[in-house]
Amino acid sequence: MGQAQERAGTGGHETPGPRGGTGGDTDGADGRSGTALELLVHGVGGTTPADMLDDPRTVRITGDHIAAVFRRTEDADAESRPEDYRGRPVPEAYVWCNLTSGNGTRALWLLLLPFMVVNLAHWMRPTAHDRIRTVRLYGLLVRLAGLTLTVLLVAAACEVALDLVAWQCAGTRACAERHSWLGFLSPVVSDGGWWSPPGRRLALAAAVPAALTGLLWYLSLRTWRAYESQQPMDRETDAEEDPGHTALGRPGFWYGRRLVARLRAAHTAAGLLTVAAAVGTPAARFDRRPGGPTLLDTLGWTLVGALAAGAVAVVAVVCRRGRSENRLDRQLDERLVRLLPLAALALFVLALLYGGWARPAWTSGGRLPGDMTFGGIALVQGLLVVALAVVAHQLHRSRPDARAAIRGLGGPAVAMLACALGGVMSGGVAQRVSDWMDGTGTFLEGPPVLLTWQASIIPPLLVVVALLCAALARHTLRLARAERDAVERDHPGETGDTGRTRRIALTRAMATLTDRAPFLVAITSATTLLLGAGALVGALATDQVPGEAARGTYAVVQGAAQTAQELGSWLIGLGFILFVTWGRRAYKDASARRSIGILWDVGTFWPRAAHPFAPPCYAERAVPDLTWRMATWTRATGGRLVISGHSQGSVLAAAASWQLEPSARRRVALLTYGSPLERLYGRWFPAHFGPAALASLHEEVDCWRNLYRRTDPIGGPMRLPGDSGPAVDRAPLKDPLTYGRTELHPLPAPILGHSDYQADPAFAEERGRLLARLRPEVPAPRHTEGPAPVPAADDGPGDC
Repeated sequence: MGQAQERAGTGGHETPGPRGGTGGDTDGADGRSGTALELLVHGVGGTTPADMLDDPRTVRITGDHIAAVFRRTEDADAESRPEDYRGRPVPEAYVWCNLTSGNGTRALWLLLLPFMVVNLAHWMRPTAHDRIRTVRLYGLLVRLAGLTLTVLLVAAACEVALDLVAWQCAGTRACAERHSWLGFLSPVVSDGGWWSPPGRRLALAAAVPAALTGLLWYLSLRTWRAYESQQPMDRETDAEEDPGHTALGRPGFWYGRRLVARLRAAHTAAGLLTVAAAVGTPAARFDRRPGGPTLLDTLGWTLVGALAAGAVAVVAVVCRRGRSENRLDRQLDERLVRLLPLAALALFVLALLYGGWARPAWTSGGRLPGDMTFGGIALVQGLLVVALAVVAHQLHRSRPDARAAIRGLGGPAVAMLACALGGVMSGGVAQRVSDWMDGTGTFLEGPPVLLTWQASIIPPLLVVVALLCAALARHTLRLARAERDAVERDHPGETGDTGRTRRIALTRAMATLTDRAPFLVAITSATTLLLGAGALVGALATDQVPGEAARGTYAVVQGAAQTAQELGSWLIGLGFILFVTWGRRAYKDASARRSIGILWDVGTFWPRAAHPFAPPCYAERAVPDLTWRMATWTRATGGRLVISGHSQGSVLAAAASWQLEPSARRRVALLTYGSPLERLYGRWFPAHFGPAALASLHEEVDCWRNLYRRTDPIGGPMRLPGDSGPAVDRAPLKDPLTYGRTELHPLPAPILGHSDYQADPAFAEERGRLLARLRPEVPAPRHTEGPAPVPAADDGPGDC
């Protein structure tokens, strides 16, 4: 696609503007046109430039195939014809959907779901003031929880490849004969072949978890180069800015290059050390037997000590201070980033050589030694979540926020769900492979007991969730009945239609379920923590699966335990199959990949501050893009810019506005519609989108108007305190636009919910109001008589 009328902008970025600053007709003595710009930003799921600009003929002005700014073809040279745009703005569309849904490799991001969820927990901390050490402790605990998830995933791969396949199946004649491709590893089938000793089998199987670690490293490095390396605008923090409201305005907030590189090195090293331990520790344990070779025993202790030292080094790197946000941190810890993974790789190779050394008396039987690893991981994760809850509670008490989700405990609750999700994925893989290797359960011992216990808690957890959903459904139906009268009052003088009234009322009631999400997450997370603790205690106390541990007890207890065990195994297997099927479909089907992209739109807005293997933060590309576009436009043309964001696009618009210099921010008007800024982000991320942050944004931009509907399950009002609330929020828009048939709408109008806000006349009215307020000159002070009076609205105040 051709680059139409590209101009050289500030900082080397290309942007449309007057040639040399003097070309074309101008309105001011400084040669700047003062032409107005409307910058449209779409929401989740993406769209096309033609749909956003309502014109099939569009041209890319700046950007690339991943994210770009488009105009209508007829507007490509708008800067050279300012007289044609005196009464209307130049519309531009910023299209960023390919940042989250692109080629087939995006399907691999499904593997990273637990990492994405724990990264969200990092940003969910409560609002705090003058509690720097407590805030740092909160971030440290989340980073440690993220590290345990990496170890858990690699340990699960070790369980499958080393324990189930190389140790148990290849060491059992019946299983090896059943799976002929394992014959060369079996001591009996291969007649004592070179690969048949247990240590060499483990060393060969270690290639699978090592390859997984390498894949995670590669994905992180590749996305790091594409996302984290996008440099925001370099600016000094203005003295008049108040950094206490939100960190999103700090110059280095969207530049996490150094931190992600350091965490990537630490997590890669942790994965390699986990595999090295899985190979080396069984051999070291065998060499400690009485009468064993002294040299191998000494080498074993040396290897174990080196692995422990490596683990300490990894934890120390993760515990280092997280992010530097007050400036663009262009430094890289190059020696650390390079040497730590290389040292772990060297230990991994040494573990392979040590484990593969010939030991004629060593045979494999039962489970691979060290199956309590999963119990240790689960215990550490539980303790971290509890500690995180204590810290979050202290932060919330220091500055209470009535709208904060779960009273400030949203982060710990989500971190608990991330750990549970990691456990389910790990257990599901191990259970399915075990069933495939030995479907009858007669050849192999199977995966560790704890994984079976964890699978057994899924049925009671689903029962709790089902009861919660039933309670919410009952509440929604009661609310829908109460809303019927409100629907009729909103459409006075129109002939009633009972069926249509019920549909509108039910849509409104279902839209309120979003506000009930904190309650559902809190109960689910607490139940998961309690059931997980019970599973850990049961596994450690009995060392048996639930069905066997319950033998000899009451019949009802034994039956419940056996049912939970079998049903949990079936459910975890079903979940694993659905997960693989979804990933395979996403790899081949662009529409399915776009559906996954919607999930990433919400989950990957935040930088990777807790886990380097999480899907990349698209905002680290999108926010600098928007900031550069707005800053260069206001400098080149003298101002007048309305940034219009729908849904997630409104979050990007707000974040980009915070990144502008205060002088440029005062030349920008903000129009949001269907916006989750307060309803979702303000409640779940109060430290960054809380009441103080949104109120400061309202004060710092020239004007801000917000549109929402009561039928919208995502967007809502900003709920700013005092007079700021009515100044920002327009009264809820009618949905549907007409209740029955009219001269203008002879057919029944649809219930729009979260979509098609631009179809409402209120959208054009509010956009015109914002453009009328802005002028090429410096904007008038707030709450004073400006040069362009704002027309009054029928249903809301016009002052910003």
